[in-house]
Amino acid sequence: MSGTDSRRRAAVLGSPIAHSLSPVLHRAAYERLGLGDWSYDRFEVDEEALPGFFERLGPQWAGLSLTMPLKRAVIPLLDEVSETAASVEAVNTVVFTEDGRRAGDNTDIPGMVAALRERGIEQVDTAAVLGAGATASSALAALARICTGEVVAYVRSAARAAEMRQWGERLDIQVRTADWADADQALHAPLVIATTPAGTTDALAAAVPERPATLFDVLYDPWPTDLAARWSAYGGAVVSGLDLLVHQAVLQVERMTGRSPAPLDAMRKAGEHALAGH
Repeated sequence: MSGTDSRRRAAVLGSPIAHSLSPVLHRAAYERLGLGDWSYDRFEVDEEALPGFFERLGPQWAGLSLTMPLKRAVIPLLDEVSETAASVEAVNTVVFTEDGRRAGDNTDIPGMVAALRERGIEQVDTAAVLGAGATASSALAALARICTGEVVAYVRSAARAAEMRQWGERLDIQVRTADWADADQALHAPLVIATTPAGTTDALAAAVPERPATLFDVLYDPWPTDLAARWSAYGGAVVSGLDLLVHQAVLQVERMTGRSPAPLDAMRKAGEHALAGH
């Protein structure tokens, strides 16, 4: 860093990216932390354009947040990858170190754990996962830290079932797979993590039991989902995708700026305000 330019930059990359709440969350953190010379932007970048984007970055860059489809594509461009990120082959955070190295990490997994801990969920005996995409593997990695028994993953195909069992072996967590047609059975688990796209779980809302336990629905817009609304109406605890987004962003801010703790409440309020304006 030269003495004539104290600016620091960070940004979120992905495609599509216009919907990303990351700039709202990170800017709220910078404001609360008094980091007036920090900026955080968003850039539409796909897998093909990613290497060129990296090559153009100057010394003022502190870090990047990555969303789809870049979380795996970025790995060959990095100098080091954390154990957490390597465990699911997904990097959502890049920090540029003082000695010029590109360090990749994954804050989605500890972000999930932190979001659950905030609601008093420190450990569960069993859990259910709805879906089998990239977020589902992160969910399994989070559950590997807090679930002492079996995780049942409800999926739509034999290929997806095989993938989830392979992730279970890799992450050292016991995974049993079940057909999506029986997904209503998942709702009786002490912790249900829904990782599916918008609308996918709507039909399950009618099957919510009278006394549900905890639902972690990774969606945040639109919110609440039909499943989350029914779950709340029946008195169950609900953790939202915004909770996940905020907690993983808190960890990103701390890694990129070196300032801790990041202002969780200010970041959450900024995210809620932005969503209310949609």
